[in-house]
Amino acid sequence: MLGLKQEGLAWELGEEWSQKRVSILEQKEVIEQDILEEVAKVLKVPAEAIKNFDADNAINIISETINNHDQSALIQHNPIFNFNPIDKWVEALDENKKLYERLLQAEREKVELLQRMVDRN
Repeated sequence: MLGLKQEGLAWELGEEWSQKRVSILEQKEVIEQDILEEVAKVLKVPAEAIKNFDADNAINIISETINNHDQSALIQHNPIFNFNPIDKWVEALDENKKLYERLLQAEREKVELLQRMVDRN
C-alpha cells in the first residue's frame, strides 16, 4: 500500500535482510516486537498501525477517500493559481537580463582594474 517493494524494504532494513526474508516475514501471523518496530520505523508508520492492520478497512478508507466529491477537499489538494504564465516568463526574462547586465558590469570593472595594473607596470 505504501509503494515499497520487498527488495526496497529489505535494503532499508539492512544487510542481514533479503527480499526472501521480507516475504517470509509477511507470511507470519506473529512478528517479534523488535522487528515490528524496525519495520515500522522504515515505513514511517506507528508499530500499532501494523499490528492492527486490516486490509478490508484500509481498502474501504481508500475507496471512500477516492469517491469523496467534497469540493473543499478538491480545492485544498488542487489549488487554482491565478497568474498568466506569459507574464511569469517575461518576468524571468527581465530578471535574466538584469543578472546579465550586472555580470557584464562586473567583467568591465575587472578589465578596467587589470588595465590599470598593466599601465602601472
